[in-house]
Amino acid sequence: MGLNSFIKLFTPKNTVFFELFEKISNNVALMGTLIKKFASEPDPDKRNAYVQQIIDLEHDNDELTHNVFTELGRNFITPFDREDIHFLATSLDDIADYIYSAVKKIKLYRVNPNETGILKMVELIEAATEQVRIVVMELRDMKKIRDITEGLIKINSIENQADDVFDLSIEKLFDTESDAKEVIKKRDIFQVMETVTDKCEDAGNVIESIIIKYA
Repeated sequence: MGLNSFIKLFTPKNTVFFELFEKISNNVALMGTLIKKFASEPDPDKRNAYVQQIIDLEHDNDELTHNVFTELGRNFITPFDREDIHFLATSLDDIADYIYSAVKKIKLYRVNPNETGILKMVELIEAATEQVRIVVMELRDMKKIRDITEGLIKINSIENQADDVFDLSIEKLFDTESDAKEVIKKRDIFQVMETVTDKCEDAGNVIESIIIKYA
C-alpha cells in the first residue's frame, strides 16, 4: 500500500474544511459575476447596489477564512497538508479582497467602468473565479482529476489573457488620455483587476500541488 493510500484510510472523507472552501469559492464566483454586472451597469445607483453585495460577500469570506484557520488549530487530522490548507484559504481570500478593492477604487475615483478594457477584464475575472469554484468543488472527492486539470489550465490561460488586456489597456490609456490624474487612477484600477486573475492562478497552483500529492 502506497503512502498516499495509507493516509487516505485515516483521513475523514467529509470534513469542515471542504464545506468552508466550497462556501468561500461560491462567494468568490458570485463576486466575479457581480463585478461584471457592476461594470456593465450604466445607472450609478444600481452600481452602488452591486458594490454593497460585493462588500457583504467579502466580509462573509473574511469570517469563513477565519473559520478555516480556527479549524486548523482544532483538528489534528486534516484532509491534506496543513500548509496547503493555509495557502488555499489565503489565496481565495486574496481573490475576494482584490475584487472588492477594484470596485471600491472605481467608485472612489468616480471612473465610468463601462469602457472596453474594464469590461474585458471583468469578463476574465468572472471566468477565472468560476473555474476556481469548479476545481475547489472537486477537491472533496478528487475523482475527476481530468476536470480539475482542465480547470487549472483554463485559469492559467485566463490569467495570460488578462496580462494581455492589461498591457493593451495601459498602452491605449497613455496614447489617448491627456489628463495625468485620469491616467494614474485608471492604471491603478487595471492593476488591481489584473491582480485578481493572478490570485486565481495562485489558488490554482495550490490546488495543483494538492492533487499531485493526494490524487
